[in-house]
Amino acid sequence: MWCPSVSLSVWANAWLAGTAAPDDVLDTLSDWAPNHSVTAYDAVAAGHTNLPWPDVDGAAAVTLLQTLRTATGRRSVPQRAIDIALPVPGDVRGLAAGTQFERDALAAGEAVIVSGEHGSGIGLVPEFHCDEPAEPALAWTVYSLPSLPVSVPVDLGEAEYALRSAVRSAADTLDAIRFGHSGADVADPRGLVEQVLESTRGHRVPDEAPPRALRVLENAAHVDAIVTVSAGLTPIRTQTASEAQIADEALRPLTAVVRSARLAAVAAILHAAWVR
Repeated sequence: MWCPSVSLSVWANAWLAGTAAPDDVLDTLSDWAPNHSVTAYDAVAAGHTNLPWPDVDGAAAVTLLQTLRTATGRRSVPQRAIDIALPVPGDVRGLAAGTQFERDALAAGEAVIVSGEHGSGIGLVPEFHCDEPAEPALAWTVYSLPSLPVSVPVDLGEAEYALRSAVRSAADTLDAIRFGHSGADVADPRGLVEQVLESTRGHRVPDEAPPRALRVLENAAHVDAIVTVSAGLTPIRTQTASEAQIADEALRPLTAVVRSARLAAVAAILHAAWVR
């Protein structure tokens, strides 16, 4: 579930709401890469954020915070201005259609959307690269948005209900792939699932994050780990092309449930920062 855009969105949102410090945002960004830069993709984005233009030399991570503060503007009523997108082919909800932002966000599989005061907005897309000498860095590109996309909220309760069924379905699929038709148990898939889960742990969330949202994220991570392990076992555990197709068709709906649940949970965390 965790990706740079989610980390930035939940912590920057908490900072803008006054429930977190700037260092909290910078610390969570450092978990992804020691170095961060931010540049404007176009002149309009530069105007909304005070980023230099046409000079596109990347500024440091602290400038990323200034960029978000400037983009949100001064509002008469404090309210949430940050959203998240986790697009995949066929589902680009939350993105401005036909824009370079949409194309780059789809390629990255993630993006942050920031709304301004008067219907304007910006989008941010991260990209990993290596600085010299081969030190990982994360470059954030800021895009102007002609209009803010209309988001379709996912109810957290509905997402949690769908996950309960998904957990059972994912476990059944894992067992089916594990044994195939031969009945031979040559792997420890549940141990592999735990390894995948362990590799995703360690990212902090703001204190105001609702327990239900955290529970949904945990369950979504469990289903996602099962899908990941099942997909890895499929080539060696299935014996025919039809078996592989059946396994793929069983796993594909689960990834959609996981994405919807994660979007709902993150939205709940973002909203909670502004509830007093």
